[in-house]
Amino acid sequence: MNIFEMNSEPTTKLVASTDVLIVGAGIIGLAHAALAQQAGLSVTVIERDHRAVGASIRNFGHACITAQHGETYEMAQAGRKHWLDFAAKAGFWAIESGALVVATTETELQLLREFSTSRPEGQVMVLNAEEVRAKLGREHTEGLHGGAFLADDLRVDPRTTVGILAGWLHRQDDAAVHFNTTALGFGAGTERKARVETSRGAFEASHVFICVGHDVDQLFPSMAAEHRITRCALQMVSASAPESTTIVPAVLTATSMLRYDAFTHMPSAPALRAEVEAAHPDLLEIGANVMFTQRPDGTLLLGDSHSYDLTQAPFLTEATTGKLLQATAKVLDIDSFAIAERWQGIYASSEVAPVLVRDIAESITLVSVTSGIGMTISFGLAEANLTALTVPRSSATR
Repeated sequence: MNIFEMNSEPTTKLVASTDVLIVGAGIIGLAHAALAQQAGLSVTVIERDHRAVGASIRNFGHACITAQHGETYEMAQAGRKHWLDFAAKAGFWAIESGALVVATTETELQLLREFSTSRPEGQVMVLNAEEVRAKLGREHTEGLHGGAFLADDLRVDPRTTVGILAGWLHRQDDAAVHFNTTALGFGAGTERKARVETSRGAFEASHVFICVGHDVDQLFPSMAAEHRITRCALQMVSASAPESTTIVPAVLTATSMLRYDAFTHMPSAPALRAEVEAAHPDLLEIGANVMFTQRPDGTLLLGDSHSYDLTQAPFLTEATTGKLLQATAKVLDIDSFAIAERWQGIYASSEVAPVLVRDIAESITLVSVTSGIGMTISFGLAEANLTALTVPRSSATR
């Protein structure tokens, strides 16, 4: 059964009981659902849209494991095995691609050397200019000082992964995914600890995880305000790759090193910021993270910019896209791209913490990744949340 067939299924018995109920079928919700199901719990997922259209499909498909720091690094590493496990079980595309960080100045390369010595041997490999050229498929090394290869990073296809995972989950005997089903209210249950009123009836569960991304403020405005959640909007494009070019790793640049915590903790980080501010102030003005990945069909996913507001206007600024494309073309040593698509991504962001996990009532937990690393830490975060639960197994129908 595919994801579209799920949408048209009759839902005659949606006042139902389940061990774990997930609100939201993005990657955070599905990671919680998949791990709960694998632990032997009955699982139900509800999603207000007819299919996944949010942040989980609008990104690079990059599990940026190596560049995390502290708790998020631990979650990223813990979730890595689950990405590969569920790729095999559910059948979505995933590869142990690693990531390539391109250095175009001596300052950038020095930071990568520092980063390499801060991590276990073999996790970060410093590369020379010729090695970077080969991984990019460029003809020349002009402008390249070297780079680094981050061995632990993974890639998936963002356009298809969550849909395939939802379809696989729905086919399991003890799981169900209901699209076009909106959560309307939360409270105590009668037969189970928690109850969720929805647009298609009521569900009761031993535990509920609310995984609605940046829409926390639509359900719990005071909690969103306390955590200072805002919406980060980004601009991205897809384009044809240069002829006969296959780029396996995710590709990062100096602007990436200014945004990921593991890099910003290095001694050379202030010098790098000063260097980029002097040479590329236009990129910093748009919050650029100049990076790209290549989908299985060969197209490149290019981006991205970052802006922050409580509500985001839907309009894309062409000058912003132009700056991103110009910077990316320089990395690949080409003149321009043949653009196929342009889109806006939106995710939750907070200066308070990268993750919000809060019990809003007994057996009801709100979960939101309030930074741009949802794909990266999804399974590790889900594992941590589920480990903390004590949910009795049952054979109740959903």
